[in-house]
Amino acid sequence: MRIAVVNYCGTVGKTTVASHLLAPRLPGAEMFAVETVNETAADLGLPVEQLPGSRFGDLFKVLLACDSAIIDVGASNAEAFIGRMAKFDGSHLEIDYFVIPATSGTREQKETIKTIKALALVGVPGERIRVLFNRVHDDVVDEFAPLFGFAEQTQTCMADPGASIHENEVFNLLNEKKTTIAAVLADDTDYKALIRSLDREKDAKRVQLAADMHAIKSLARAVQRQLDTTYASLFKAAA
Repeated sequence: MRIAVVNYCGTVGKTTVASHLLAPRLPGAEMFAVETVNETAADLGLPVEQLPGSRFGDLFKVLLACDSAIIDVGASNAEAFIGRMAKFDGSHLEIDYFVIPATSGTREQKETIKTIKALALVGVPGERIRVLFNRVHDDVVDEFAPLFGFAEQTQTCMADPGASIHENEVFNLLNEKKTTIAAVLADDTDYKALIRSLDREKDAKRVQLAADMHAIKSLARAVQRQLDTTYASLFKAAA
């Protein structure tokens, strides 16, 4: 699959979605960051080709020969990306799904709706625009009522309550460590045993680091299972 992660609004978790949800479940996918300002998956250690939205034509040519891709479109480049895509007739067909991460703030939901409308104007059909509800605190339907109402009324996107990621401290911890859930879980170090083997006074820093990593791995295992469910819901009925 070739998936673009896009929203006109910043800080809704586009890079989190690309790095932690999509990349581990699309092995071998090429990663592109349409970004000039903010963090990308490259900051978490993933191989990423970076380019601005104004160079959509270059990306379009690459996608013609690409079976699997993840395109993380930064908010600062989203308008240019969609605008340039509109100029290449039928270019949206080279992207199988547009994933729109959203958070529950009023402004964020308004910008999400604006993004969906812009994609619809380009010609992207509703079944290929998938809303991902991010940083959910409790009841996803209640927190994102405007988005669910918009989706039901206009049929311009797919909005499944199961396509959600709940608020979890592990994402901030991973950003601090500049790593991903997949990388943490691939690390076979027994940090608990390591802690017991160290002198708490002489090796205080190593003990703290090992304790941090043990805690992150514990959180990451639970979140990984949740993300499996999220991914299945996000692409439910996907052709």
